[in-house]
Amino acid sequence: MIEEGRALFLQIAESVEDSIIDGSLAEEAQAPSTNELAAFYRINPATAAKGIGLLVDKGVLQKRRGIGMFVAPGARAMLLAERRTVFADRFLDPLLAEARKLGLDASDLRALLNERAAASDPTTEGNPR
Repeated sequence: MIEEGRALFLQIAESVEDSIIDGSLAEEAQAPSTNELAAFYRINPATAAKGIGLLVDKGVLQKRRGIGMFVAPGARAMLLAERRTVFADRFLDPLLAEARKLGLDASDLRALLNERAAASDPTTEGNPR
């Protein structure tokens, strides 16, 4: 899980976000403690705390005094919206710019997307669309 060249605290925060997005860490559920994260990833607890602190600052996690950290209500929707925006910025904007250069319009892009999706979907093998 640990990637070279990326700050560990960012990777910890992203890992917790991924768990919220995929539903393995539900809203209002208790989040792993900094000590649990530090032990699991074999990192300094201060590094784990920095990642958790980032999520608190974003409003993804909430502190409950004396109990721990909990996933905030609405955190999943917030994270999905944030990730959609990042996805669009990172992948769709360059795709649209290249499509314009090639003279492709929205219907051409839809056709290409459908063609590629069907080709990469193992449940559609041999099934024409």
